[in-house]
Amino acid sequence: MRVLIADDEPLARERLRRMVTEVAGAEVVGEAGDGRAALEACARLHPEVVLLDIRMPGMDGLEAARHLARLPEGPAVVFVTAYGDYALQAFEAQAVDYLLKPVRAERLAQALDKARRLSTPQLEAVAAADPEAQGRSHLSSTLHGNLTLIPVGEILFLRAEQKYVLVHHAHGEALIEDSLTALEAEYGPRFVRIHRNALVARSALAGLEKDADGTARVRLKGCAERLEISRRHLPELRRLLRSGEI
Repeated sequence: MRVLIADDEPLARERLRRMVTEVAGAEVVGEAGDGRAALEACARLHPEVVLLDIRMPGMDGLEAARHLARLPEGPAVVFVTAYGDYALQAFEAQAVDYLLKPVRAERLAQALDKARRLSTPQLEAVAAADPEAQGRSHLSSTLHGNLTLIPVGEILFLRAEQKYVLVHHAHGEALIEDSLTALEAEYGPRFVRIHRNALVARSALAGLEKDADGTARVRLKGCAERLEISRRHLPELRRLLRSGEI
C-alpha cells in the first residue's frame, strides 16, 4: 500500500513514517507540508492512502480532501490531527478514518487496513459525492495527468464547453470537469449567470455593450473577450449593475 504523509510539522511526519514502515505491506512514497503540496504529490506519486493533517498553512487538510474526493482514482484519506472538533467535517469530506494525535501504532494499522479494504466501487462513490459544502478556495484541473490549482478569486469567467468547463482566470485558461450548475450552487453570489453556458465573476464586471446586430455582451476587467448575454439573463444583469450590488 502506497502512503503519502501530509503534515506541516517535520517531527510529526517522521513519527508517522516510522509507524507506517512497521505496518505489513505499507510503504511511504512521499511527504508534504501543506494541502496544496499534498495535491501536487498525489498527482505525481499516485498514493493509495493519504495521512492528512487538518490545520496546515495555506490550503488546509479539509479542502485538500475535497479536491482528492473528486479525482477519478483518488486515494483514501485518513485524517491525523491534534483536534477532535473537525470530525464531522472530515467525514463529510469522505474521510476513511479520523485519528487523534498522538497516534497509537495499533490505531494507525486499523485505519490503513480499513483503507486497504475500501473497494474500487466505494472509491468511485466517494469521488461522486458532493464534498464542497463550504466552497473551495481553489478549483483543480487534473486533465492529462497534470494538476493545476486555480484560486477562485482570480477567476474571470466559467464557460461550458462540451463535457468540460473552461476556467478563464488572471493567468490563463484551464479545463475542469465540474458542471456549471454545481459551481453556481457552490459559490452562490460570487458569480452571476449571463447565459445558460456561462458564469462571470461579479468582481470582474465592467459593463454592458451591444453588437451591431443588437446582441448584448458583457465587458470584464482584464479580459478582452466580450461574452454574450442571453435575453433571459439580461434584465437581472442590468438590475445588478444599476443597483450597485456588483
